[in-house]
Amino acid sequence: MKRFLILLLAALPGYFTFARSGDGSPVPLKTGNWKGVLQRADGGQIVFIFDVRYEKGKPLLRIHNAGERLEVKQVSQSADSVFIEMPFFESSFRLQQQPDGSLAGNWIKGTSSKTIVMPFTATPGNIPRFTAAAAPQANLTGKWELTFSKNGDTTPAVAQLQQKGALLTGSILTPTGDYRYLEGIVAGDSLYLSTFDGSHAYVFTAAVGEGQTLRGGRFISGPVYQEDFTGRKNEQAMLPMEEVAMRLKGDEDRLNFRFPDINGKPVGINDKRFAGKVVIVQIMGSWCPNCMDETAFLSEYYRRNRGRGVEMVALAYEYSTDTARSNKTLRKFRDRFNVTYPILLTGVTTGDTLRTQKTLPQLTEIKSFPSTVFIGRDGRVKKVHGGFFGPATGEAYTQYKAEFEETVNSLLVE
Repeated sequence: MKRFLILLLAALPGYFTFARSGDGSPVPLKTGNWKGVLQRADGGQIVFIFDVRYEKGKPLLRIHNAGERLEVKQVSQSADSVFIEMPFFESSFRLQQQPDGSLAGNWIKGTSSKTIVMPFTATPGNIPRFTAAAAPQANLTGKWELTFSKNGDTTPAVAQLQQKGALLTGSILTPTGDYRYLEGIVAGDSLYLSTFDGSHAYVFTAAVGEGQTLRGGRFISGPVYQEDFTGRKNEQAMLPMEEVAMRLKGDEDRLNFRFPDINGKPVGINDKRFAGKVVIVQIMGSWCPNCMDETAFLSEYYRRNRGRGVEMVALAYEYSTDTARSNKTLRKFRDRFNVTYPILLTGVTTGDTLRTQKTLPQLTEIKSFPSTVFIGRDGRVKKVHGGFFGPATGEAYTQYKAEFEETVNSLLVE
């Protein structure tokens, strides 16, 4: 029976063996920089850089995306096997150390419909994210108007890029949010950008054409997704934000909801804790990278301004209606960002086409995660904001924060 169980476990997808070499103690990971590669079935590779160090005998990772260093503390080892759990999202790695010290295994990520599994390898050393075969022939610093296309449908976007030598960083903004921290190079007449944060796994490539244009752009995401894009330099490029606009319906002027928090305690907008306060309602999900950035901002803002009469509450729309699964990822979110305002589980999935009607029927359709509702001291909705631009977007993030503070300050003195 024991032999049968061992053979059965070894056949399971994503299973990794525990080597028994020497005394069976963990084999230390090499410290310093590593290059990670997620392998797609079509031959495409999603690459990123991370570093490894040890603190008090425990391995810690930091994933590099431009100016961001995303710390990962949940790393466990047994003999030559390594398990890495990302600090948010349903995202993890199951890996095995190879004889040369590299790692090989799978990246595993939960989604609303299935579990994604991608082959992954990582090699220690100061290996560049992308190799420049030629010196850059152009400087791409500035704002670019992009058009993404797939199956005849098009989506507008704006890239904000900074180039120093061959190094290229920045972000891409769409009406619903941004692609966070992108990093790569310009080599000859081509650009290469990538990012990985446990949910986003992206690579962008394009050729730089004459007249400050981008042609032949290719965007790959995860194991199979792909879009084409083109672009042109345009410092006045703007996004059509009406696409994500939300409003109150008809004569409605108040919200009316009550959902359990992640400890099962019911919390409603009409509770005493919110009475006479300026209340910010965060519409979010633990699966959403832009929600991660917004939560970091809101959590810090709440700590600094709660005493002024500001309250917050988050409404979570998760991948499934499985309460245990949703609360597990929401707790990771809460703990990572030290969230002290209530996070409520709506019980309605992000993919539910009736999600707004079932949870916030006073509003028009929720078109973007995250979105934000501002409620005045009198309990009435004063403003609804769709979308969010995070810290990777530079000027757009600065403007968002300024408008947020202006809105709250004006409501506090009403």
